[in-house]
This record gives sequence, C-alpha cells and structure tokens, in this order.
Amino acid sequence: MKRLFSIALAGALLWGTLPAVRGEGSPPKLSAASAVLMDAATGRVLYEKDGRTRRLIASTTKLMTALVALESGRSLEEVVTIQPSWAGVEGSSIYLRPGEKLTLEALLYGLLLRSGNDAALAIASHCGGTVENFVARMNARARELGMADTSFANPNGLDDEKHYSSACDMALLARACLENEALAHIVATRSITLGTRTFTNHNKLLWRYEGCVGLKTGYTEKAGRTLVSAAKREGVTLICVTLNAPGDWADHTALFDWGFANYRARPLSRTGERVGHLPVSGGLSPVCPVETAEDLTAALAPDEKLECAWELSEDTLVAPVSAGTPVGEAVYSVNGEELARAPLVTGRNIPEILAPQGGFMRWRSVFRN
Repeated sequence: MKRLFSIALAGALLWGTLPAVRGEGSPPKLSAASAVLMDAATGRVLYEKDGRTRRLIASTTKLMTALVALESGRSLEEVVTIQPSWAGVEGSSIYLRPGEKLTLEALLYGLLLRSGNDAALAIASHCGGTVENFVARMNARARELGMADTSFANPNGLDDEKHYSSACDMALLARACLENEALAHIVATRSITLGTRTFTNHNKLLWRYEGCVGLKTGYTEKAGRTLVSAAKREGVTLICVTLNAPGDWADHTALFDWGFANYRARPLSRTGERVGHLPVSGGLSPVCPVETAEDLTAALAPDEKLECAWELSEDTLVAPVSAGTPVGEAVYSVNGEELARAPLVTGRNIPEILAPQGGFMRWRSVFRN
C-alpha cells in the first residue's frame, strides 16, 4: 500500500517564483462550436468550449491513421503497390494509380500534407491487412489514449454516423502524435518532393503563426472546418483543437496568443534532482537520498498554487540498497487538481552492515550495471 506525504510548494519553496506574465484576461470569443487549448507537456486543459461534445472530425482523423501506421512496426521504406480499390475515392486525393508503387513514407506525407483519402486507404490496407482490421486498431489506440468520446469508422474521416470525436479527445490524440518523432516531423513539414509528387501542407498556420509545429486540417460539408494545431514558444507547447469552426485560423491564432500571454513554462522535476531522504535499516548510512527520475515541465500562470505529494511504496528502506531503485512517485497538483507524476528513485548505493568477524565489521553493497 502506498503512503502519501504532502509537500506544499508555494512561492519559492523549491523552485522559486514564476516570472511575470503579461495577462490578457478572459479567453477570446471563438467561431468554433467546440474548442480546447491544452498544455502538451502535461495534458492539462487550459481552455475548453463544449470540449466533450461528440462531433464529426473530417480529415483530422488522419492523425490517428498515421499514428497507428507508424506504431505498426512497418518500415517507412516499404514499397506499397497501389490496388484499384484504393484509387478514385471521393474527396481530397493524391491521385494514386492502380499498379503504381510508392513508399509508405510517401503515402504518409500524402496523407498528412495533402490529406489524401486514397492514401488513407492504401496505408490502412497495407499496415492492417484490411481496412476493417486497421480501423479496429484505431479504435483500440483511442481507448488506450483515454479518448472516451471517440469512434472511428474509416481511416480518412469521411462522414459516418459511427465516426466522431470531441475536441478534448482530439487534443489527447495530438499530444500522442507530437510524442512520435516521425509523425511530429511530417506534420511540421511545409512542403516536400518525393518521387514525382510534391506535397504542400494545407495547414496555413505553419506560415502564418510563429512557432507553429503542425498538425492537421479537415473539412466536410457536414463537419464544417476542423483543425488540430500546435505551437511552441519559450519552452511551452500548446495544442489547439477547433471543431465546426468557420474562422478556424483566427480562432487558433487568438487562443495561442491568449495561452502564451497567460502561461509560462515551469520545471516540475529534473532527472537526478534530490528531493528528500528515506530512512535505511541495517545500512552503513541511516538515510538514503531520493531523486526524481524524469524531466517534467508544465505551463502555469503566476497565481497558481503548485503542490507536490509523495506516493511511496515504502517509508523505510532495508539495506543493501541500489541506486535507482523505484520507491514511488511525486504527484504534482495545481489548484487541487493532479497535473503530472514523476517517478522517485533512490539516489545512491547503501551497503549492508553485516555481523563482525575477527574483530572487524564487514559490509556488503549491491551495484547495478
């Protein structure tokens, strides 16, 4: 059973005070029916407008298509032979021709930059065996990410009553996409030529908004304009999602401006940072230092109260102790709501004291390779 130890981190107790922030008051008014602004580092929602209502999401679906494909273990250099059933699909297209051969990488660029519905079918069939199997994987991945208001019926986002998500869920998906190095690189690409095709990104924010790093546009007549984007400034990465937003470019610009004006990056933990000690029984040292084992940063406003609680598996260690042994988690909260967790580990080796032999005290230590 874990034991809980709370530590209030008000003011400069551990990390000093937050830098001054030029606040802009209330969030802007938006054209979007649903919208979310999220801190990418922690997944904390900084702004929400009808964020959990299920809506059509159009081609922003293709973020999940790309994520599942890249997590399938397939090589980007694999050559895909285009089948007749993949060509000529309705909507946006990269105009695949039956019998044509493209790499999986080229198909992914066509999917995410040009929003090719035909590329989506090719990727799904190649990586999943069938489109149906691939869509099942998309739904399974959504459940893993906690996307409780999401259902996928196809890999391209064409309208279907069983195909929907919410702004909050799409922000969770965007966060997972940014953590995938290959996917994050593709969605941040403005234009690329692969083989005989040149793909130019439909996301105008890559040109219009300083610090924009992707992600994906979408549109159908029923869904309206949908947009998932992210921008990074001064150590803060913000994710913005709007669904059914006639003025989506302006909505995202306004939300990013508000977010960056009101929040600043704040380190919660650093790898190897000593945060306390635990008593040791039977060791050469009576205590063992405890360290955080992960770098964590959060976007915080200057008036927010940060707190930390230790959830420990044991409140006393028994020697010998190896450095790096997990002992629990540091749980960070703001305004009473959990923000993030960092693993806690022992910070040094503590040898065991053994019974004396021949007048000399023996000791034994355990070291990890």
